[in-house]
Amino acid sequence: MKNGASYNMNGWKYISIYGSPKDRGYAYGYMCAVEFKEIQKMLQYNMFQTYAETWEWFIVHVNKSIKEKTKKHFPEFYEEMKGIANGVNDAGTKTSIDEIIAWNYYYSIPYWYSWYSSRKKNQSTNTKPNISENVKEKCSAFIACGDYTEDGKIVVAHNSFTGFIDGQYLNVVLDIHPNKGHRILMQTAPCFIWSGTDFFITSKGIVGTETTIGGFNKYKNMLSIGCRIRKAMQYGNSLDDYVKILLQGNSGDYANSWLFGNIHTNEIMRLELGLNFHNVERTKNGYYIGFNAAYDPNIRIKECKNDGFYDIRRHQGARRVRLTELMDENKGKINIEVAKKIISDHYDVYLHKKNNPSSRTVCAHYYMDAREYMSQTEGAKPFDPHGAVDGCVTDSKHAERMGFFGRFGNSCGIPFVKKDFCNKHIQYDNYCPYLKDRPSQPWTYFTITPHPTKTHHHKTQTKFLDKIKNKTKTNNNTNNTNNKTKKHNK
Repeated sequence: MKNGASYNMNGWKYISIYGSPKDRGYAYGYMCAVEFKEIQKMLQYNMFQTYAETWEWFIVHVNKSIKEKTKKHFPEFYEEMKGIANGVNDAGTKTSIDEIIAWNYYYSIPYWYSWYSSRKKNQSTNTKPNISENVKEKCSAFIACGDYTEDGKIVVAHNSFTGFIDGQYLNVVLDIHPNKGHRILMQTAPCFIWSGTDFFITSKGIVGTETTIGGFNKYKNMLSIGCRIRKAMQYGNSLDDYVKILLQGNSGDYANSWLFGNIHTNEIMRLELGLNFHNVERTKNGYYIGFNAAYDPNIRIKECKNDGFYDIRRHQGARRVRLTELMDENKGKINIEVAKKIISDHYDVYLHKKNNPSSRTVCAHYYMDAREYMSQTEGAKPFDPHGAVDGCVTDSKHAERMGFFGRFGNSCGIPFVKKDFCNKHIQYDNYCPYLKDRPSQPWTYFTITPHPTKTHHHKTQTKFLDKIKNKTKTNNNTNNTNNKTKKHNK
């Protein structure tokens, strides 16, 4: 369609949009209308189950807190969200700019809600929610360069582990070609103007990802993380710019350990971003890992509760140990294929089991975990429908061409079968109408799409994509032949 194109592949929905904020937003919203209708139903159920407040209540009160700030400080992104709302409406799904703003604030809501509730008059301490009660830590990640990678250049990997009821919608690969600023390729959810997972590449040569900081419990009603990181992606020219932009108007919402890399300088950076404290580390020879806890004591002790940093019974401590082991074991060998294996790892450091998919493994599988060793009362319960829903990897070579490999379902390929799960764990039967199957999918290559105004870069990119698609097709044909042979022999 005008200002955009879309296709579905291996569980992903690829969307490419370009032009002015309203035009690209309209195309985006129009192509996501069917998915957004499903998301609305999920939100109407999930928000009440989580907070005992309706989704409509959140739309109203979130906008009272941040709408005017968004219009004032991020007018371009406000216009883009207006375009998204118009596109969704014209495609047959009823929405509003206020709902699109609230949806783009979704990952900030646990932090905001505790702050908002504490401001209510005459609220008893017994009903006052704590941020950490509703924050579920997400993701495993690493970024490496120098002596740790095969060619000395940057390799980055990430998976999103989250509640399945909303995480199953993180299957959009979005190519944004704005009329101002840098082009962005990122993983995201329908109608998000930022990544949210986060995994992205920009035409300026910056790659980025993050993992949330567990137990974080501070918030200040300033500027949303969604708009701040989107501004950094679109207008950040250096790693210094990312730090500066993310600190401006920092709310402490969706507190993260951000992992960034500049493929032109071969420098990587970890920014641990709390509210009153932040910590920056940089290197051209080493690695950084993300596992849902902060290294910086100021953040970990003063702004977090029950962080799990040292506890290998929990996913933070276990993955801190395992990711460190994997980085050291693969020193000098890390490339795309090794990165895929690392982000799919199932070694359980607490039980010393080589293959034990659980809440403690890099590729997290809470829904397969009885949680008999859990050491905290809050957090995921036994067999919680929660875990990794994807895997994404790239390196400097592919990032230069604005491409990455993604696997939807989860990073290891184990399928999630809704019927089997719901029959086995009837305690979650109320969630089952909102869950979807996620079959095993192959790793799939995605990159930017040439738009009507073609350049030499676009032509080069198209040739490279054709080469990758042909290679993927050959590999898939080989795999299909092998599978048929195995089936015949069986």
